[in-house]
Amino acid sequence: MAKFTFNMPDVGEGVAEAEIVEWLIEVGGKIEEDQHSVDVMTDKATIDIESPVSGTVIEVAGEAGDVIAVGSMLFVVEVAEEDSNEVAKKTPAPVATPEPEPETAPTPTPAPSPVTPPKTVSGGSEPEVVEAAKVIASPAVRQRARDLGIDLSQVKAADDGRVRHGDLDQFLAYNSSGGFSPAGTTRNDEVIKVIGLRKRIAQNMSAAKRNIPHFTYVEECDVTELERMRADLNNARGAKPKLTMLPMLITAFCKIVPDYPMINARFDDEANVVTRHGSIHLGMAAQTDNGLMVPVIRDAQSRNLWQLAIEIGRLAEAARDGSAKSDELSGSTLTVTSLGPLGGVATTPVINRPEVAIIGPNRIIERPMFVTGTDGQERIEKRKLMNISISCDHRVVDGYDAASFIQAVKRLIETPVLLLSE
Repeated sequence: MAKFTFNMPDVGEGVAEAEIVEWLIEVGGKIEEDQHSVDVMTDKATIDIESPVSGTVIEVAGEAGDVIAVGSMLFVVEVAEEDSNEVAKKTPAPVATPEPEPETAPTPTPAPSPVTPPKTVSGGSEPEVVEAAKVIASPAVRQRARDLGIDLSQVKAADDGRVRHGDLDQFLAYNSSGGFSPAGTTRNDEVIKVIGLRKRIAQNMSAAKRNIPHFTYVEECDVTELERMRADLNNARGAKPKLTMLPMLITAFCKIVPDYPMINARFDDEANVVTRHGSIHLGMAAQTDNGLMVPVIRDAQSRNLWQLAIEIGRLAEAARDGSAKSDELSGSTLTVTSLGPLGGVATTPVINRPEVAIIGPNRIIERPMFVTGTDGQERIEKRKLMNISISCDHRVVDGYDAASFIQAVKRLIETPVLLLSE
């Protein structure tokens, strides 16, 4: 038998190292030629590494989360002697895939709780709760207390020191209307290694908060008329996709950004260069099973409402099912993050570095408001209100500019017919 050492291949694009995301082989196990053996993650994508040989795995380099340099040992396979000359000529064929699959440590199985044997009351066979051994109570009361999970020593007797059913009722009334039980269950601690996409998210968020002096501005907008127009457009949409609030807000942002070019910019803080982009490549923060991802709507300013709705749906689905391509997950110049109905009253989103701004529409709520009628008189009316948050890099964007941008957006969405104008 001979040993074949398979080194971490050069996956191109100047990559010097990669993180192990998941091993699909194990020491002592068999491996076939061209078998998918390990997933590794670079700064750009996840790479599927295939084995160039068949044999028995006798060594692997590290575990999930470890970083392996290009050219260093990845795994060692024991192969037949007669194949040793051939396998040395094999070249691996790594295949890039767009989405990492972060590994989660297995949840430990809780150990069964020890059962305390019931204690026998002197002079009889009636079992007794241990904690209540010195409490005076009838067998029926003791049985009921056990059924309810009540420690009789915690129950105050009404008179003569004997706990009766009425005392149990009083205890239940003061401690729980539906029975006496713990608020929750005790579980074992879980240790989950931060690897793959979750590790990248942690690194990016840390770098953003460490390097960028954030400030956040929040404004309340009346979206009653915008919601009314959206409903009218959906009623007459025909074969077009259903409009959500997001494409309408993106349209508003795209109309206002040319007047505030510092919002649609990227800051290279090492070279001290700010690039104000002419096109709006809008990042759309999306929560997936694998973590937060930011697919990018290219040239959002060139798309109409319906085209935006189609692209939003396509990119969101691609992010969720892992089919998004690498270039669909990078290159954004401005990001929008929205939690929809979970959006809360206000948010303080973290900037998607190296961008300089991120916008966060929040949840729509209904509230009574003073409204001036055509007769000039004020009246109270139910209106739909939504806060819009924007976080900016204070090294590039001044507070006045951020506030002016959001105020311009507010004026536009509160007169939504302007969204459809040239």
